[in-house]
Amino acid sequence: MKLGSCIVIAGLAAIGAAQQKVKVMFLGDSITEITCWRPLVWSQLASANLTFSIQLVGSMNSIPNSCQKPTGFDPRHEGHSGYQAYDVARNNIAGWVRTTTPDIVQFMLGTNDVNIGKRNAQTILDAYTSILGSLRAANPNVHVIIVKMIPTQWSDSTIEAVNTAIPGWAVQRGTAQSPITVADASRAAGYTNEMLQGDKVHPNGLGDQFIAKQVGPVLVRVLKAKLGVV
Repeated sequence: MKLGSCIVIAGLAAIGAAQQKVKVMFLGDSITEITCWRPLVWSQLASANLTFSIQLVGSMNSIPNSCQKPTGFDPRHEGHSGYQAYDVARNNIAGWVRTTTPDIVQFMLGTNDVNIGKRNAQTILDAYTSILGSLRAANPNVHVIIVKMIPTQWSDSTIEAVNTAIPGWAVQRGTAQSPITVADASRAAGYTNEMLQGDKVHPNGLGDQFIAKQVGPVLVRVLKAKLGVV
């Protein structure tokens, strides 16, 4: 290992030891709970020497047995199969974050609002706003990473409308104290039908890799900013 790399790692280790760990929550539905992109993101965090500076939080620790789990992988998350953003906003999120008080929340929600709840784009965006309010009530300095939804095989128009609106929503709702960053796992960013399982909704292995490629670098960048690391 080169001397410069050793110095960076030592510096990060010192930061991790000197301050409280940054608490990170992965929030979502089954696309968060029962797929394999989270371990892939963890590997990116490990490659960036950040895993010792973070603590994943959430009431869930499920991960499919089929997923390859890197050394030290933390399975905690707040992904709940079948949950809709509308219901998470009204019934769940305030309790989930009251005790965990995450510093960074990365979420992808809305697919079930479309497929199960038959909700429109504005209702989903309003749910995002309500979720944001609960996150900030628990931690006024929370940094939110919102992920544009992966497509269904039939390219649902409501999902596409929400994804189109997300950047503007993030600009309107973001603040210097509590920024909002957008990660893009949408069809427009390159997600294809070949990345979906047979149910035409959930990611397969290729989809997991795509989500991790879109989410991981954003999380690394946000974490480094939180830690003051270049």
